[in-house]
Amino acid sequence: MLPRRASTLAAPARWRATAPPRGQNLVEKLVQKYAVDGEGAAVEGLVYSGEFVSIKPHKVMTHDNTSAVMPKFKALWDGGAGKVRYPEQLFFGIDHDVQNVTPENLKKYDAIEAFAKEQGVAFTGAGAGIVHQVMVENGMAFPGTLVVASDSHSNMYGGIGCLGTPVVRTDAAALWATGQTWWTIPKVTRVELVGTLPEGCSGKDVIITLCAGINADEVLNHAIEFAGAGVAELSVDDRLTVANMTTEWGALAGVFPVDAVLLDWLRGRASAIERRSSVPRSAVSAAAGNFDEARVVALEAAAAAGDLAPDADAVYAQEITLDLSKVTPCVSGPNSVKKMTPAAEFKDKAIQKAYLVSCTNSRASDIAAAAEVLAGKKVAPGVELYVAPASDEVRVTAEAEQTWQVLLDAGAIPLPAGCGPCVGLGMGLLQEGEAGISASNRNFKGRMGHPKAECYLASPAVVAASAVAGRITHPAALTGKGVAAAGEPAAKIASNAATPPAGSVALREDFPATLSGNLVYLHEDNLNTDGIYAGKHTYSHLEPPAMAQVAMENYDPAFGELYTPGDIVVGGYNFGSGSSREQAATCLKYKGVPLIIAGSFSQTYQRNAFNNGLAVLESPALVEYLRAAHPTPAAPTVATGRALHIDFATATATYDGRAFPVSPLGPFAQEICLVGGLESWVRTRLAAA
Repeated sequence: MLPRRASTLAAPARWRATAPPRGQNLVEKLVQKYAVDGEGAAVEGLVYSGEFVSIKPHKVMTHDNTSAVMPKFKALWDGGAGKVRYPEQLFFGIDHDVQNVTPENLKKYDAIEAFAKEQGVAFTGAGAGIVHQVMVENGMAFPGTLVVASDSHSNMYGGIGCLGTPVVRTDAAALWATGQTWWTIPKVTRVELVGTLPEGCSGKDVIITLCAGINADEVLNHAIEFAGAGVAELSVDDRLTVANMTTEWGALAGVFPVDAVLLDWLRGRASAIERRSSVPRSAVSAAAGNFDEARVVALEAAAAAGDLAPDADAVYAQEITLDLSKVTPCVSGPNSVKKMTPAAEFKDKAIQKAYLVSCTNSRASDIAAAAEVLAGKKVAPGVELYVAPASDEVRVTAEAEQTWQVLLDAGAIPLPAGCGPCVGLGMGLLQEGEAGISASNRNFKGRMGHPKAECYLASPAVVAASAVAGRITHPAALTGKGVAAAGEPAAKIASNAATPPAGSVALREDFPATLSGNLVYLHEDNLNTDGIYAGKHTYSHLEPPAMAQVAMENYDPAFGELYTPGDIVVGGYNFGSGSSREQAATCLKYKGVPLIIAGSFSQTYQRNAFNNGLAVLESPALVEYLRAAHPTPAAPTVATGRALHIDFATATATYDGRAFPVSPLGPFAQEICLVGGLESWVRTRLAAA
């Protein structure tokens, strides 16, 4: 590992490009607003994709997992009474296991509510709604801001022009204590939408088409910017659906622009909040006060000034074009978002369960779309249709519009506002041998019930039609509206091999300028956490020497003999995929690995590594060189016996006499590596406060 030293908490200079600065894309602009230095002040100079930055987000959300973050937070004070740094920055909401009324679960919820009250943090309880919907309804997720959440579907905020991205629980505890965390600005893919959606199609059909049509991990760990004339054809609810499922597409964020459609929607929300005579349980008073016409006017001015649009010379990693006119109502699955079939092509696929649930597609417009199909009809015998509103406000709205009653009259089974079956909790789960179709976001094997069940995803209209027919079907079969579009959806992708500008990193005085070690090459792509640290050890609580001994035993039992402490590990692409177990990072740290380089990393693995003081850098060029040098490795581990030299100041790696660019190690990364990880960094900050 890199030398661990006491930190002075100085604010070092950032990565400095020697080439003239270029323009920023929208993601980079939004990060710029919330990037801070070691003292919490706005950073100097422009930030770009690939940079490791410290951020102070506008809002930080945790849900039921607040109870898991609480002990991590308290441990920062050695179990004592700590105080969150910025109570107004935080929001706690209960939404995942709301059907569970056991004393144990209710005690957990009571503890979260009590902690929120003690700390002065906004809170909503069980039944108020899925927290992502609550965040959007009440302006906590707001256009032009950066919001993080301890949940993978925080991407949804991008539907309203808010950069939403997930963090892990250790990050959440650090954010509670300091208001800050770190982020590596991802590569950005631009998705241009052209044309107009045919009648009967929705945002769900758009994102299913993208997930299945561009399905070889092209956008893995990217941020997505949606653009083009077709954006104006999508309602805000459709945008929220698309942004929500950019998570399943593999992206870390999915952001739509601020345009006239969004501004009109925001004015409607501001007016609705202002005239509420009784506040539904989903509303958060602390946030609702910030959602008014004045805030919308200020946003409109910022958009008009170009502050919320990419610059003309912005750089993107790749560009994708989707012709909306060729999208058709379609179905994802079974058990994978990478497979898609037009709904009209299904003939006799029987279903036993149907779901109109989740933060993806259970808003008032989704309920209305299902009601249009279900009006005057009944759910087929042998089929159970479950419906849960995204929030209590959604239910109140749907009741006022009488669409909620249409669903109940058709035989739908109502559930409380919450995640429920989408995350495999509560009633209505898929049983062995059953097939179900859902308007939710994930159809991973076993997620919504038994691993030997089949799960499909579709729009609310397709789900409703299938519930009536007893088999997967196109809504046109019942309504006569929305005839299937002809031909295949036209999704095209083009890579932009943009070379990062040459530059230098001003290092901290106490950070080493260089690092050298023999290169050990692990050539496999998608080397997962079970290969690095076997699942059978995860809950055994091994001591560090024992963890080091079993490192990589599933990947290569010979690794322990081939590796010498101080060697630099170089992996393939998507290193550390799979589960979120931290031991997959710490076992290599205890093995004596000072640094890992890969073509790319799982975002979760990268966070776990840095949070435990293990530096990881990306260098696709070095990986491609090694692939050419070792085209058919005889073993999973190649101990080259040759030195790899890292120059942190120039962000380069030298091997075999050749220089390769590596991702720059920014000041915050240097800081947490020096002190041994994020928790140590937080303790240092608290001691200095």
